[in-house]
Amino acid sequence: MSAQDLTNDQIKAKQSKFNQKFKQQRLPAWQPILTADTVLPAFFLIGLLFVPLGAALLFFSRSVQEMQLDYTDCKSVSHMEAGVSVPCSEVIRRSNFTLDCTCQVNFTITEPFVYLYYGLDNFYQNHRRYVKSRDDNQLLGKEITSPSNDCNPFGMNDGKIYAPCGAIANSMFNDSLTLFDAGKDEKLKLIKTGIAWPSDRKIKFNNPPGKLNDTGAFKNTIKPPYWTKSVWQLSDNPDNNGYKNEDLIVWMRSAAFPTFRKLYGKIDHSMKGFKFSFPKGRYYLEVQYRYPVDSFGGRKRMILSTTSFLGGKNNFLGIAYITVGCICLLLGIIFLIIHIKFGRRAVDQLNINQNTPYSD
Repeated sequence: MSAQDLTNDQIKAKQSKFNQKFKQQRLPAWQPILTADTVLPAFFLIGLLFVPLGAALLFFSRSVQEMQLDYTDCKSVSHMEAGVSVPCSEVIRRSNFTLDCTCQVNFTITEPFVYLYYGLDNFYQNHRRYVKSRDDNQLLGKEITSPSNDCNPFGMNDGKIYAPCGAIANSMFNDSLTLFDAGKDEKLKLIKTGIAWPSDRKIKFNNPPGKLNDTGAFKNTIKPPYWTKSVWQLSDNPDNNGYKNEDLIVWMRSAAFPTFRKLYGKIDHSMKGFKFSFPKGRYYLEVQYRYPVDSFGGRKRMILSTTSFLGGKNNFLGIAYITVGCICLLLGIIFLIIHIKFGRRAVDQLNINQNTPYSD
């Protein structure tokens, strides 16, 4: 075989390699032609489906009963100045956040409630760097010698790893909320387990091997700078301690909006009179006030709530469906009017050729 023949064969092989229907975009394809006959029914169908669906979602959301109690400015029960109680926010600020402050807020329950939430305003958990500031390998219980760079500047200190590391964990909500029956002055029991997503609890969080202390599972680690206790001291329940602590797991799931709520606990139905919910009556909230919100202009709330089969109170989804449905109906009406007044039949538009006479 000559060199010229070899070259020609190579050229043919190369041409056949690229001369394929897929690479030359010659595969059979279907391209929809958008006409009034297809677009207008789609707009009306979406509108007629979305509006009643949104109304149903909004109805079930508004059927959820809730009560919110803002305790941001609650006053200390033990710190006084000139015979006047000092706000706890001022007490912890003056002590450079080294002192706890206890305050109480009275309230009356008139609806049956089951769940206790805490709420924060103006806290942007959705900031990109904040959301990334964690080490998932550490939270999975894997032994690491150095945390992820995403944890900086809350990764290491003096050769020891923050447990857990990162800005999300460092800013964990740490107020203690306790409810009392004002009539009996009796502390109400809250269930602190079963409040996190099962997928988070079973898959994403696990403790390192060893005993939950500073010489076992968490050796060579230190608590985050803004924490008042170490991660193995978060609970007396060993199944709800360390990285498996459900308060920590709930906090580590970042909120999408700056105003949010997170589940704090559920009422213990084993208490007398609390079989189904809080009985109506007078109560008071006792707060171990530790979490500062003045620096970012935030507010703190305690929320008592019920749920529906769709979950907690959330009007956004229902309003979004109604809004989209109304916009589609409005656009459908506008396009229908334009089509009736100025439109042509789709058949006439498809049969236009060089012999079609021009008309105004």
